[in-house]
This record gives sequence, C-alpha cells and structure tokens, in this order.
Amino acid sequence: MPSVNIERIERDITAVSQFGFNEEDRGVYRQGFSEADMAARAWLREQFETLGMTHGIDGAGNVIGRFGPADKPAVVIASHIDSVPAGGMFDGVLGVVAGLEVVRTMQENGIVPDYPIEVIATAEEEGRFGGMLGAQALTGHLTLDWLERAADERGNRLTEAMAAAGLDYHKALHAFRRPETIRAFLELHVEQGPVLDAEKTTIGIVEGISGVFKWNCRLIGKADHAGTAPMDMRADALMGMVDFAHEIPRIIEEEGTERSRITIGTVTCKPGFPHTVPGEVDFTIVGRDLDEEVMRVLSNSCRRVLSSIARRQKLKFEYEEMSWLAPAHCNQGLMDLIEAKTRELGYSYKIMPSGAGHDVQFFCGHVNAAMFFVPSVGGISHAPDEWTHWSDCERGAQLLLECVMELACGEGAVPSLSAEASGD
Repeated sequence: MPSVNIERIERDITAVSQFGFNEEDRGVYRQGFSEADMAARAWLREQFETLGMTHGIDGAGNVIGRFGPADKPAVVIASHIDSVPAGGMFDGVLGVVAGLEVVRTMQENGIVPDYPIEVIATAEEEGRFGGMLGAQALTGHLTLDWLERAADERGNRLTEAMAAAGLDYHKALHAFRRPETIRAFLELHVEQGPVLDAEKTTIGIVEGISGVFKWNCRLIGKADHAGTAPMDMRADALMGMVDFAHEIPRIIEEEGTERSRITIGTVTCKPGFPHTVPGEVDFTIVGRDLDEEVMRVLSNSCRRVLSSIARRQKLKFEYEEMSWLAPAHCNQGLMDLIEAKTRELGYSYKIMPSGAGHDVQFFCGHVNAAMFFVPSVGGISHAPDEWTHWSDCERGAQLLLECVMELACGEGAVPSLSAEASGD
C-alpha cells in the first residue's frame, strides 16, 4: 500500500501557517476573505497546478482542485483554511493538506482513480459573517437575503468583503453541487478537544455533529443599594442566574446524555456598579446534543428551572431563542469504511460525536458524508499553542488515503445514504 510523506505534509502546513502569521502573539490571523486568506487560496491553486489538477475558485470562494475523469461523481476531500483571530496552524488546514498529499501519493505510485478526487478548501468556515459560507453554498443552504444582510462583529458586510476579494456575491448562489455529482465526502480534522489526547487514542470516528440551540436570556429584579438593602428583601438578578448555573449539572444528569452540553457563555450585569445590587442580568445559554429530542427536553428543562427561580426570587424571566440547529448524522456506511481501514492500519480508535461545528454537517443528509479526528495536544484549539503531533497528522493522512483509494478506485458500490443521515 502506498504511504503518505509526512515531510511534505509538515512543509505544506508550515507554509500555510505563514499567511496571516503574527509575530507578536504567534497567532494566525487569516479570517475569511481577508488578504491573508485570499493569498493562502492562491497558494493552494499553485499546488493544484503543480500536480496537474484542474482547478478553480467558485462564486462562494471555495477553491477546488480535481484529479481524475471529468464525467463521473467525485470523491471529495474537504476542510477549510481560514482561521479565527489568533488561531492555530492545524485547524482545518490539516484536512486540506492531507487531501493534497493523497493526490501526490497516488500520482507518484502511478494510481489513476476510476472516480475523480476533488480537494476543496471551503470558504469562510470559521463564521466571521455568521455561517459556514462555502459549505452552505455547495449544499444549497444559501439565500440572497442572508448574503445581503450578513456582517461581521465590526459591521463589515459580507458583500463588501467578497467584492474586495474579487468575488461577486450573487455568484455564490451558483456554487451549489447536486448530490449526484459527489460520490462521497470525507473530512479529516484535528479534534479541537481533549478526549483523544487524554485517552491516548489515535483516531476519532465522528458519528455526527451535535445540534445547537442558543438563547439570549434576561432576569429582571430591582437595583438597590448594596449597603442598605437587607439580604432577604433583595430582588438580585445575578443571584438568580447563579442559582440556575448551579442547576445545570442536575439538568444534564436527569434530562440529558453523556453528549449533552449546556453553557452560559456571556454575562452582563446592570447597572454594573460595585455598590449596587444587580437589577438586571443578561446572559446566553447554549445547549448541545446529538439527539434533537434530547435538545428539546433540555431546552424545556432550562425554561422551567429559570421560571421557577424567577418566581422564588421575585424576578422576571425573559428569553429569546436566537438559533436552533438540528444535529447532523454521518453516513453509517462511510463510518464503517473508516473503522475497517483504521483496524487494518492497527490504529486505536473510538466512535464519538463532534461538539464543534464543521463543514461536514452541511453535507450530511445531502450526500454520503463522514469525518474523523486526530488528537489535539491538551485539547487546545483556536489558539496559537494549538498542536497536533506530526506522527498523528501522518496517521490521519494515511487513513484518509486508504479510504479515498477504496472509494475512488474500482467500480464497487459506495455505502448508501442511510435513513438516519438523510433525515427519513
């Protein structure tokens, strides 16, 4: 069996890390449609050119390189190369570079695929403008209204950022790929969490992407003098939120699963003065699980508990559901293929959910799609000290190679889109 070359993988990941690298904090600043992002996309097209791949950039900014026949559905290897501010060098990039290495390895071993292999660097995955633009465009999850309204936290509009990058946002709606043009979709990614590293496990086979609900919440009490208001006569909004925070473990234990997560991410006290009892507290709740029914149970429980606390502490409770994203389940047949190849290679592995969002979630239910992880040291990601050992990068790329060759070489059937993945 051909083997990937870790020296080339290391070289390419290091090369990409220089686009947007900041000497001061050692972080990568390669946000979607920035100059650094577009320079990295140009670099990738140069690599495709060197390998003799047909290549281009679609209306959404996805960079696509193709190796193999033009008239058959493609085996797609995809991830992203944009970053969060002060990000690391592996997040997303490993999956794209590993795709390059798969093509290189096949070419140098004289292996011509029966089905084309496409390597795609999706556009704007990290959500600078509030979505995963490239994957949404490819799977038909874009609307003109959203494109024209989307803006980043500084008020920069997506349409203007795309124009500055030489892209007409209207053409993003033409990036849609019909399901019959994709034979299978695979994404290799660093875990971005501590589980594989802590358990000394090589591969995480992703069963699905957790669904997410997000609330903006408000508890309203009464602002009062911190010195003169007796403790038993206060309507302290912050104390109500703290009481709810203490209830989160119980809610998950009684209503959730081992995959459940509930997080209070932001808190704002008003009036926010040291000598004043907080009369209002605004906070977010984000809940996750791989089962949408469990998500509903968790959200109902949060609402009941907050309402009860508000009544008990003489507060008013308000909330607004900002978003509800259903879980996305990976194709079981592709998961079985990844597991079989992992066993053949002798790697340790576990079946696990992804609590973080990834490009693959938009492809699940659209085409045969699956994902697998390699460990992140200490679980650190979205930070300059993000690290994955080169040996783990090599194992992940080798597993990707073997899965792709199984899917692209020969006329055998691919795993069918399961009822669970298609939403039937």
